[in-house]
Amino acid sequence: MRTPGTSTLLPLAVLAMLAGFTFWLERAMRGDEPGPDPRLRHDPDYWADESVLRRHDPDGAIQHILTAVRMKHFPDDDSTEITEPRVAYFQDGETTTITARSAWLDSKGRHVQLRDEVRMVRAEPAGTTTVIDTSLLNIIPDDEYAQTGAPVTITQGRSVIHGKGGLEISNKTRVAVLNGPVTGTFYRKANK
Repeated sequence: MRTPGTSTLLPLAVLAMLAGFTFWLERAMRGDEPGPDPRLRHDPDYWADESVLRRHDPDGAIQHILTAVRMKHFPDDDSTEITEPRVAYFQDGETTTITARSAWLDSKGRHVQLRDEVRMVRAEPAGTTTVIDTSLLNIIPDDEYAQTGAPVTITQGRSVIHGKGGLEISNKTRVAVLNGPVTGTFYRKANK
């Protein structure tokens, strides 16, 4: 009968050391502090590429169309982030198009924030086009209201207005208020 010698215990000792080293390495990489709760992280749970969403009024007519390169939903706050949104509103024969580099929607879709290179273009049936450019625009869709404290440029034909203190727009009343200081150049059509 053979007694266990060094030749049989050596592989077991190496395996025990390897297991101990792996356990130590895992602890050292993780640290003694517990990690963040994965339920509290701001990671998307799903996303959609090349999205098109349409909203209809009670009579079935299209109110607006939203297209996006990518939409990501975040479960921690139930918000949605949109890459390169484009929204087209249709009302009384007029089309208003809003574009931006990105957008954020709250959980109920009651507040929308457009960010970076925000452009609003309103084309009216008479052929007049109004363009509003800014870097940030907060929208309350149900109230048809938009606001920003960022500088704004409004262009209509060759006429240009700059509002350094922001803008408030009510689509219901068709009133836009530029906050000062405001400068601009107006051109009128020449009489024939």
